[in-house]
Amino acid sequence: MKPLIITAALTGAETTKAHNPALPITPKEIAEEAYKCYKAGASIIHLHVRDEQGKPTQSVETFKKTIDLIKEKCDVIIQISTGGAVGAPIEERMAPLALKPEMATLTAGTVNFGNDVFFNSPQYIKAFAEKMQEYEVKPEIEVFESGMIDNAVRLAKKGLIAEPMHFDFVLGVPGAMVGGIEELLYLSKRLPEGSTWSVAGIGRHELTLGTHAILMGGHVRVGFEDNIYFAKGELAQSNAQLVKRIADLAGILGREIADTSTARKILGLSN
Repeated sequence: MKPLIITAALTGAETTKAHNPALPITPKEIAEEAYKCYKAGASIIHLHVRDEQGKPTQSVETFKKTIDLIKEKCDVIIQISTGGAVGAPIEERMAPLALKPEMATLTAGTVNFGNDVFFNSPQYIKAFAEKMQEYEVKPEIEVFESGMIDNAVRLAKKGLIAEPMHFDFVLGVPGAMVGGIEELLYLSKRLPEGSTWSVAGIGRHELTLGTHAILMGGHVRVGFEDNIYFAKGELAQSNAQLVKRIADLAGILGREIADTSTARKILGLSN
């Protein structure tokens, strides 16, 4: 198997300090946490940012400040979120792509998201793909339901997404595909040949699905965006604690951890 790429999703748009006081909010806090995750084994930082009130924002200025602080500390792959907060206008969601990060998320369909709807029309998906192509940003195809794979494949056939593609299966969101091993196996077998994939298990599914991904040759995303607990009833002390657990588990299971240089080669990034 190729070395394991660990992505750290540090902050998200929904988690608050009321959920876990260790949540990084400010650019400085996020950069410090990114560095700790890098030292623990993460090679990708999945990046959301917050405004001065701690609310999710797609401010290009805040993204740039945060990215610059992270890059001062370590050479991780920055993967910005174009999801933003549920309900954010497409113009705001797309704006940080102008910073030309190495990667960005591209959610390939609309999905129920708890009590909300995460809206991604075919027109939106196409617009995101075109903008990422313009800025030479590699998309990570976010998959909440199996049909989103087909949506991405159609865009690839039109030349709007370069192959091989990289997918992230987000499993266990209330209202979307459940976080079971059967679902992970099914999704992984439906990908175009040569694709790479990771899994983000939500809540209690983070560890179990991450373990299966290690054994299956996939990659793993962990962090407070997806899960704030280390064990049942025990809040995680940091994102880095969750990264280290996956890295330690991979070592026990005989899977090498990808450093950033290796991760770039696996994902076909030019830098």
